[in-house]
Amino acid sequence: MTDLDADLALIRDAALAAGALAEAERAKGLKITAKSGGSPVTNADLAVDDMLKDRLLAARPDHGWLSEETADSGDRLNRNRIFVVDPIDGTVAFMKHRPWWCVPIAVVEDGRPVAAVIHVPSTGETYEATVDGGARLNGRPITASDETTLDDAAVLADARLMEGPHWPEPWPPMRYEKRNALAYRMALVASGAFDAAIALTPKWDWDVAAGALIAAEAGAKVSDHHGRPWRFNQPDPRQASLVCSAPALHPLIIRRTAPIPLRQ
Repeated sequence: MTDLDADLALIRDAALAAGALAEAERAKGLKITAKSGGSPVTNADLAVDDMLKDRLLAARPDHGWLSEETADSGDRLNRNRIFVVDPIDGTVAFMKHRPWWCVPIAVVEDGRPVAAVIHVPSTGETYEATVDGGARLNGRPITASDETTLDDAAVLADARLMEGPHWPEPWPPMRYEKRNALAYRMALVASGAFDAAIALTPKWDWDVAAGALIAAEAGAKVSDHHGRPWRFNQPDPRQASLVCSAPALHPLIIRRTAPIPLRQ
């Protein structure tokens, strides 16, 4: 087993355990509080975070750690490899017993993800990839859509934003849907279930690192809305925005989104 295969097996098993723990904590009854920014966090988020941190760093003590539910430390910037984790991506969906939440875990090396898992407990979907190793859903290879036109494309985005008057070049009619978890949106593009996912506000590394690798290994294109590639494990662990799409659609999307200023 190669080093990356071993890391993938480690994070896959951890993600499955995390999903089971989250569901068990919810069954016992959630305690919900608000973070400083107003977003909710539950006792399940924190329990999963503690479990994953203990489990993963015990197996790889030389790896760094970046998680939504752990106070950030500059120590990760000195590590060659780090785990990037969101214990529960889509907490609101999780709280409301809706299926669109997941556990994304990535191993990032020298600024790019090299192994990734997105586990969706409610649907039984487990997406995974290693760099140059392809992407899989429940063990079967997946590829991004071969759609070549935006007309009637299936897009995960805010319809009100996309149909607003502020676009220099209007969008053609497209079919819009929503999913709470950003990682799951990227996984759905990777599998070809949707043609694109678009979001124009900054996104935390823990929401998108796993999806970035899985989508890229499935042949999708991933960048910010100016077409710039992402780099992870930086002092500010955020990406400017998200465009994840079928390869032929990426330049058509960037042509429309590039005039919109980047937000900090």
